Amino acid sequence: MKKMITLAASLMLMHALPMSTAAANTATSGFVTVNKTHFAKGGQRYYIAGANFWYGAYLGAPSKVGDRGRLLKELDTMKAAGINNVRVLAVSEKTDMASAVRPATTAAPGQYDEQLLVGLDFMMAELAKRDMTAVIYLNNFWQWSGGMTQYLNWFEGTKALDPNVTKDYEDYMAKTARFYRNPKAQAEYRNVIRKIVQRVNTVTGKPYAQDPAVMSWQLANEPRPGNASSTAEDKAVYVKWIADTAAYIHSLDKNHLVSSGSEGLAGSAQDGELFMKAHQSPHIDYLTYHLWPKNWGWIDSRNVAQTWDGALEKSRHYLNVHIDYAKKVGKPIVLEEFGMDRDGASFDIKAPTTVRDRFYGVVFDVVTTRAAKGDPIAGFNFWAWGGAGRAANADYWWKEGNDLMGDPPQEEQGLYSVFDSDASTIALIRATAAKLKALEVKQ
Repeated sequence: MKKMITLAASLMLMHALPMSTAAANTATSGFVTVNKTHFAKGGQRYYIAGANFWYGAYLGAPSKVGDRGRLLKELDTMKAAGINNVRVLAVSEKTDMASAVRPATTAAPGQYDEQLLVGLDFMMAELAKRDMTAVIYLNNFWQWSGGMTQYLNWFEGTKALDPNVTKDYEDYMAKTARFYRNPKAQAEYRNVIRKIVQRVNTVTGKPYAQDPAVMSWQLANEPRPGNASSTAEDKAVYVKWIADTAAYIHSLDKNHLVSSGSEGLAGSAQDGELFMKAHQSPHIDYLTYHLWPKNWGWIDSRNVAQTWDGALEKSRHYLNVHIDYAKKVGKPIVLEEFGMDRDGASFDIKAPTTVRDRFYGVVFDVVTTRAAKGDPIAGFNFWAWGGAGRAANADYWWKEGNDLMGDPPQEEQGLYSVFDSDASTIALIRATAAKLKALEVKQ
């Protein structure tokens, strides 16, 4: 009871605070801001109809790994589908782990591949031309881009953990959370933040901090306090890390929003109080959450008939309870990841997407229904845009030089990707984007 009273008092205090730095900045038009529990842009409410497009900067690179022709095609196809926002990876870290993307942006602390950074510049310039925005995440709790475990490899001397090899995700999560406590890792992480946030776009000549195409800087992809056995101390360290890092980003850039990248309850040791505490800082402008019924064992893709109803009930509850959390905290929330595989758990692009479309329909119904009621759900980013990418290998595992697509190297290529040939899924996305667009009203 004491904890609940403390939480309630904290929430009341938060409501009494002035608007966040980013939200209060009205000097420059065109930036996405927060107006109470909604986003605003250009003087009216703004909803996200978005895609995860983690590899966008890779395609924009002028070097061998890049494919600017494909990038332009992907952006045009997404724009035609009503997509107005992409969630992208800013940097990756070089690692020996097999399930990580190659090449990496950072070969070692302070050693950056300028070609990949120019790729981010090019992508941002093209987003601006299409009146699209980006959520740019600056780290990764998972190994597929090097991420926090690679920082520990650099500064602890411990081997970077690859749970694809060990098959022990509980151990991986517990050990990776040491990142928050390592002073050298945190110092280097802030060097990376400063490098990106203070960068001047080499294509447009515009500093990133002055670019309205940036919607939000994000601390990391799916940061967690540890595993299911996280202690009270672990949770406190995690909450402080979020608040301190977000404040640091806002000290460098007062124009843009800052978000955590949290999965919600699944990334908060199933602790709703922790999830809300992690987003109370005035420097965290909105909440995020992710929904993965297959990954969490709620549905069996090979036995959908027997597991669908249970998965549906749990998914609806998960979707709605997080919107209720956002209402308590008094900030918008974005469902920035969700996905489902193809029929029969197939990775083949020719396999139907009947179950996926059914799942997307349920998700979109909750999002649009709650949005129409004025609740603080501010939109979605599905996982993930595969576009024109195609799997190259019979086992569907990615190898360096293959097409990049929505499924990162830790997963089979085709697992959750929405390809440009998935007409029925794209039609659902387009229709939902139109429903959210219709809700955008003058502030």
